[in-house]
Amino acid sequence: MVLGSHVIFGAYGFWLPNDPRGSWSAFVGAWELFRYGRATKTDETCSLAGRPHDRARRLAAKEALKYPPVQFTGIQARAIGRGFADYVQRSGLIIHACAILPDHVHLVLARHRLDVEKLVIQLKGQATEHLLAENLHPFSRDAQRSAGARLPKCFARGEWKVFLDSDDDICRAIRYVEENPLKEGLRLQRWPFVVAYGSRSASRRG
Repeated sequence: MVLGSHVIFGAYGFWLPNDPRGSWSAFVGAWELFRYGRATKTDETCSLAGRPHDRARRLAAKEALKYPPVQFTGIQARAIGRGFADYVQRSGLIIHACAILPDHVHLVLARHRLDVEKLVIQLKGQATEHLLAENLHPFSRDAQRSAGARLPKCFARGEWKVFLDSDDDICRAIRYVEENPLKEGLRLQRWPFVVAYGSRSASRRG
């Protein structure tokens, strides 16, 4: 039985649909990117970050993006975290681990009545609302944007997910997520909305 999931979703420009290492996308929606190849959709459940590839081609494709790739600051990450906290409060979702990095987010989610894909959409939406409310949206300072125009999305479409069906799987994923900031030279992250796996509060909310 599925007990939870390890979910990763990127900021805009983090992982392109035609990334030579593989991607979560079935199509490339922009001609500028399509010139660098078709979508490289994969069903791999392990990390592809270390897979050998044509790095120069990947970086060249990023140069063709309509907007600069998003890099969240620490202040923006805190706003995203407040958005997640609001969603947790409203939905009853249990989050066992969270790492909000400059260009992507890791989460370990407990099983929920909603599909993972729907949860990710709503988490992104709530995070974006907080970024906008706090005037921290990455594209809000674009001087070329006409007044009243809708801002581009700061999160990429879709997500990478692995379903976890044992206590060992969940504990391993939690450990991976918690240690991820350290691998990028950042501090450990402690978010107040994260519920320890197996705790009484997790059992009550589940």
